[in-house]
Amino acid sequence: MKQEIMTIVSQQQLAPRIFQMTLTGELVKEMKKPGQFIHIKVPRADLLLRRPISLNQIDQSAQTCTIIYRVEGDGTKEFSLMSAGDRLDVMGPLGNGFDVDCLKAGQKAFVVGGGIGIPPMYELSKQLQQRGIEVVHFLGYASKEVAYFQNEFIELGDTRFATDDGSFGVAGNVGNLILEAIKTETPDAVYACGANGMLKMIAQVFPDQPNVFLSLEQRMACGMGACYACVCHVPDDETGTKSVKVCDEGPIFRASEVVL
Repeated sequence: MKQEIMTIVSQQQLAPRIFQMTLTGELVKEMKKPGQFIHIKVPRADLLLRRPISLNQIDQSAQTCTIIYRVEGDGTKEFSLMSAGDRLDVMGPLGNGFDVDCLKAGQKAFVVGGGIGIPPMYELSKQLQQRGIEVVHFLGYASKEVAYFQNEFIELGDTRFATDDGSFGVAGNVGNLILEAIKTETPDAVYACGANGMLKMIAQVFPDQPNVFLSLEQRMACGMGACYACVCHVPDDETGTKSVKVCDEGPIFRASEVVL
């Protein structure tokens, strides 16, 4: 983990409250694994905590990284007002990233993303495809209005969509897509990032699949494992006191490693 003042190359709005920002700096050389995140300092003195945002794309040749984030509060609102040439204090890359070494060329992976959990799945899918893995995407949004990055995923492979209100793709949550798919398809690995309810559903649908990797969303403070603000309990702990830290021991865990 390193720290650098990175420069914004570009920023654009993809959907209501959804922004895509590309940054450049030496720090990109450290970014290798899909699913890792960067910890960004808000350029406002009254906002002390950094914001953790997952990496959407890593381009070593251009020495750029891309993030996609949703404006939720003052910190992300501040990011959305910035433009090319502005600079940000960035720490990273943080977290362990997704395990792509468990698969061989010719095998199949289900890649599942919900809402703002979708961005890190794009870099993952790119790296899986480069390894000769067949990728099937399952993406869930609240509505067509807030859907983004559809074409980018379609270019990488089979992509299926769901919206809560039925305005785009299958009506309902992304779980409906998964339940339909497993009637005829068996994945060699499942990767997911999204709301806790979605992750819990996936863990329940694939109880005997050892390669189910979940990216947990938790509020973080330090982002480095020092403050214990983002802990998650582990199974088979009768005391209820054992836990793992999402920021540095995660955010990616096998489904069998955590209690959702």
